[in-house]
Amino acid sequence: MKDALARRETLPVVADSAVAPFTPAQLEERRIVRHDMADPRQADAFRDLRTQLLARANGAGVVTLVAPVSRGSGGSYVAVNLAAAMVFDETRTAILVDCNLRSPVLHDRLGVTADRGGLVDYLEGRITTPETILYGTGVPRLMLVPAGGRREASGDLLGSQRMRQLLHALRTIGNGAPIVLDAAAVSSAPDGRIVSELAELSVLVARYGRDSGSAVRETAAVLDPAHLAGVVFNRVP
Repeated sequence: MKDALARRETLPVVADSAVAPFTPAQLEERRIVRHDMADPRQADAFRDLRTQLLARANGAGVVTLVAPVSRGSGGSYVAVNLAAAMVFDETRTAILVDCNLRSPVLHDRLGVTADRGGLVDYLEGRITTPETILYGTGVPRLMLVPAGGRREASGDLLGSQRMRQLLHALRTIGNGAPIVLDAAAVSSAPDGRIVSELAELSVLVARYGRDSGSAVRETAAVLDPAHLAGVVFNRVP
């Protein structure tokens, strides 16, 4: 299938865009795929997922939600590696947004110290410029908007007009770079459903052997069927 992200994107230089890239050993330790892995199966799986999603949306600035069925299904793992696969080509960029305000992990996984604040700070109005919360990561050309703090009552923030404004701004800043949203488990909070209304595509993540077929169907029914791209089964033997 033809990769729909044919155009080349560039992101503006931000304060920490020159973060030292992870070594192959560090990527392996953090379970992040790279294009030249000795065993290419994981990288190929995410490359194929990337290509199919971008082809469905014609690639230009597509916003994709990644949401797990339940806690521990591996949603953040899939979100990070989908975004990492999007920058396998050295001429491409991608933006990852940590919308899991209940249990954010992406800043740790991607080696980001969110000293300028994050998504919560922007949505609560303490930060007014989106560029401030856009950080370089240990994966070259992959930018992160970290959560910036934990919020149990996060649905109102994620469904706010400021969240919509942020995504619009990131499309402009990224010159059409794809945006991946990592959300909390759909079965445990309304956040995934709320964020799905902001995305063109949604990917549901189920843990093989743990999330039952009925749980997957019930969770999928919560999301807009017109935008549901499919289900990724994580930890398949």
